[in-house]
Amino acid sequence: QVLLVESGGGLVQAGGSVRLSCVPSGRTFSSNAMGWFRQAPGKEREFVAAIGWDGGSTRYADSVKGRATISRDNAKKTVYLQMNSLKPEDTAVYYCAAGKLFSAGSTRDSEYGYWGKGTQVTVSS
Repeated sequence: QVLLVESGGGLVQAGGSVRLSCVPSGRTFSSNAMGWFRQAPGKEREFVAAIGWDGGSTRYADSVKGRATISRDNAKKTVYLQMNSLKPEDTAVYYCAAGKLFSAGSTRDSEYGYWGKGTQVTVSS
């Protein structure tokens, strides 16, 4: 069974930072685009950031641009999402997802075939 396992969430004060990690289990996604999405209570899942299969391209939602950095370390088989200057509206469950082979990354969740179970990030004001 292929899983993506997220970690690094928790309770953070507004203005603080969090670094989320995503590690696959069952296979490697070193040639796949990877993405982060989030879902707040009562809201639809939304795109946060994506990184291309070779790390050469990144994309960000306007809501996190300038505050988020997505990166990958294929040697460690890990994808990261660094979020700074956190706001209460960043509170959500954050999901890691694996996308298409040799892709630059997409903002559409339909382009991702594997998903983790998510990690909760709660930002207190």
